Amino acid sequence: MKFSRKSLGIPYLVFLVLFVVLPLIVLFWYAFTDGTGHFTVTNFTGFFTDPNALGTLLYSFAIAAVTTAVCLLLAYPTAYFLATSRLKSKSVIVMIFVMPMWINFSLRITALKEVLTVIEGNLAMHPFLNSVIGMTYDFLPFMILPIYTTISRLDGALTEAAMDLGADPRTTFLTVTLPLSVPGIISGVSMVFLPAMTNYVVLDMLYNSTYIMGSLIGSYFAAYNWNGGSMIALILLAIICLFTLLTGDDGEEDAQRGGALL
Repeated sequence: MKFSRKSLGIPYLVFLVLFVVLPLIVLFWYAFTDGTGHFTVTNFTGFFTDPNALGTLLYSFAIAAVTTAVCLLLAYPTAYFLATSRLKSKSVIVMIFVMPMWINFSLRITALKEVLTVIEGNLAMHPFLNSVIGMTYDFLPFMILPIYTTISRLDGALTEAAMDLGADPRTTFLTVTLPLSVPGIISGVSMVFLPAMTNYVVLDMLYNSTYIMGSLIGSYFAAYNWNGGSMIALILLAIICLFTLLTGDDGEEDAQRGGALL
């Protein structure tokens, strides 16, 4: 048997079939069947007629949107300052933002819970606020890194040309830097918004009794309702795919840059 470079892709193909294609087939099977294995769309229609499921979806959107907005407001000025400054140690500062991600996730959220308990006393009094704080604390580096990478790679001659043409620093930022950094913003939004919709671990560890999509899916499977849970997971997958398509190719390219930096 003659060896070719195409043979190097066989392990990856096997991996895709075993851990991507087959699980998706199982997911579709359970989503569109009932407990007896017969085809049905009741699971699909039941989701959109269930007030609890729709409320959970809206609550998940709200938490993800607010978390993404807060991360963007905090990340963009930080990334802009680091990318445009002439500090010799800015690579060290970027590393400081990454270092918390080296610590175990449970330890970080536990430490945050202790801090919030000292400040608030009873965490159950502000569940939404605590969820946003926890999500922001967890996902902020994923917003900073793509924006930082995009701005740091901008051609400095563009801003110099704008200044030579009479633009002040504010106008230069609004008409040159900000539009050119949009791909990094889109990448950061994608890397924060989508996980924030499903990361129920933060809510559980901060004693938040409300549900988001991830915890709703978990409750269905915990009750051995695999059909309903699979349909909700499939609907969430469709939402994620739609969101990814709307972000475009530029955001995907910068996401890869940010991931490489991470």
